[in-house]
Amino acid sequence: MSKRHAMIIAVGVLASASALAQTETVGQATPKPATAGTVPAAATPSHTAAPKTATTPASTPESRSAAALALTHEPTYDEGSAQRIKEAAFSYSALAVRGGWPTIPADAKFALGVQGTSDDLLRKRLILSGDLSADKTSGAFDQDLADAVKRFQARHGLAPTGTVTPRTLAAMNVSVQKRIRQLEASLERLENMNFGFGQRYVVVNIPAAFAEAVENDVVVRRYRVIVGKTEKPSPTLTAQITSVVLNPTWTVPSSIAKTEISAHMRKDPTYLSRMHMEVLDAHDNPIDPHSVDWSGTRTPNFTVRQHNGTFNALGAVKIDMPNSYSVYMHDTNQRNLFSDDYRFDSHGCSRVDNVRDLAAWLLKDQPKWGRAAIDAEIASGQHLEVAMAKKVPVAWIYLTAWMTKDQTIQFRNDVYNQDEQLLEATAEEAAFFGRAAGHPLTAHMHVTQ
Repeated sequence: MSKRHAMIIAVGVLASASALAQTETVGQATPKPATAGTVPAAATPSHTAAPKTATTPASTPESRSAAALALTHEPTYDEGSAQRIKEAAFSYSALAVRGGWPTIPADAKFALGVQGTSDDLLRKRLILSGDLSADKTSGAFDQDLADAVKRFQARHGLAPTGTVTPRTLAAMNVSVQKRIRQLEASLERLENMNFGFGQRYVVVNIPAAFAEAVENDVVVRRYRVIVGKTEKPSPTLTAQITSVVLNPTWTVPSSIAKTEISAHMRKDPTYLSRMHMEVLDAHDNPIDPHSVDWSGTRTPNFTVRQHNGTFNALGAVKIDMPNSYSVYMHDTNQRNLFSDDYRFDSHGCSRVDNVRDLAAWLLKDQPKWGRAAIDAEIASGQHLEVAMAKKVPVAWIYLTAWMTKDQTIQFRNDVYNQDEQLLEATAEEAAFFGRAAGHPLTAHMHVTQ
């Protein structure tokens, strides 16, 4: 039996505990520290400030990263994450035993100051998830209820408008059982990770499409990121950031050269020159593009490289982090994409909004490389690699559910549909070991997992 299944079975013992009446906590509340094996006490949502609603969309890298940081300074991933996810799974399992939360009709209408037929149902839903105080059981859609909707939206990666949008309603109607499975899958991933947390480290949570710079267990920078498309998912990994490259060139991956570049060249033989790209042989010597087979039927025996400049796909900054997937973090020449809520549009690398700010934070222990010096070097147009005086750990993680130290439980969409695949594989593995343990030839081996 896997540890994950044992954890859920153990919930049956906890389900009757009255302390689990409200288990999903939100906002900036400061609850008592949880002890091992217990469910955190619920925060009081009525005493929690609701997220502010932006009056105008953030339009600059600085304003977007400032708005992201204002959400919370609690890290998505730290050394206590696995234990807290277990506690969240315990509490949600107890809630499931009591029947979970109600489903709100898809055609329900809600308007501030107007009594609606589904208002009380919405209140019950938000009370059960800890977003609304337990004494707010009835009444028209008022400011308290709108603030509770904002809390819910912030915890699910939605714009905290206080308006029950179709996406908000869809998130509310995800069953508690589904949320438990998200917590299970996230826990399974963390238990298989071996990350060396340092005083300073960087985390990219792929489903959330955000990167965090963590220092002394506090998020000091948070940035929107663009990660892999569903058909080209970003990998989970741990690595070390070794250098910051200013005005980088871009060596096109062979898979992109074979498909996309070749397709462009078949249609337009001037494509490479227009994109400031050159073709190189195995010794980095330039070769004539017209001598290359652009049919796309074979793996390229050449390299395509794009010169540095404003047109470069990597933008003005590349953050090197050697790993077996050959992915990295970088700027982009399509910065308008950072304004989108759906930011799954790369070939696997992570494009970082306000990346110059991240570069300055990474190089902060090298006085020569403050933000002004970084900007000046980029303006010079010269390609330069700045080695890190001390490498910074980085983790790309795939968490669709987690709980931060302030006991806020967060959920995001399983964009790559990896949760169910992981849980099915884990269940098959557990079943295999279970069958093996009962087999006459292996029973004496006490096979366990």
